[in-house]
Amino acid sequence: MTIEHTLITQAMQNWVKSVIVKFNFCPFARKEVEANTIAYIVSEDEKHEDAVMTMLEQLAHLDAHPEVETTLLIFAEGFKDFDSYLDLVDLANALLAAQGYEGKYQIAHFHPDYEFADSEPGDAANYTNRAPYPTLHLIREESMAEALANYDDPESIPENNIRFARRKGEAFWQQLLANCYKS
Repeated sequence: MTIEHTLITQAMQNWVKSVIVKFNFCPFARKEVEANTIAYIVSEDEKHEDAVMTMLEQLAHLDAHPEVETTLLIFAEGFKDFDSYLDLVDLANALLAAQGYEGKYQIAHFHPDYEFADSEPGDAANYTNRAPYPTLHLIREESMAEALANYDDPESIPENNIRFARRKGEAFWQQLLANCYKS
């Protein structure tokens, strides 16, 4: 692993711990962080076709390694433009289905400039899906279904996250995201 990849991985690990786990954006993440079952894969892909091929490789890796619960596929340089990233998400979801992975895996998506379709750029709610780097999160559906079945009112998770993010405000999240780059 290059020094650059190590720093990118550290930033993403910091984000998972200091945002996702600390503020309970994903109530299921703490268990995986503590069990060290999250794979952080840094990709140099900048073309959509290459990125989805890397995603397929990572899905095959998950198939072969049940001890790895989930994978964060992180793009070091590619897909900095949010619209281009959204095209990647669409292509990734289409390929997931076309390759027979639908129902086995799902993709969550994060980006430094994430913006929900119904929000303004400065809406703090966008920070529920903002991460230091463009990322495809590959999730095992079976594990997610099991976790949701054991969680009271899972439908409230996104609403609660949005309310909390807005209560804290944009400046709070900007600073928290900036801190993720510090080792």
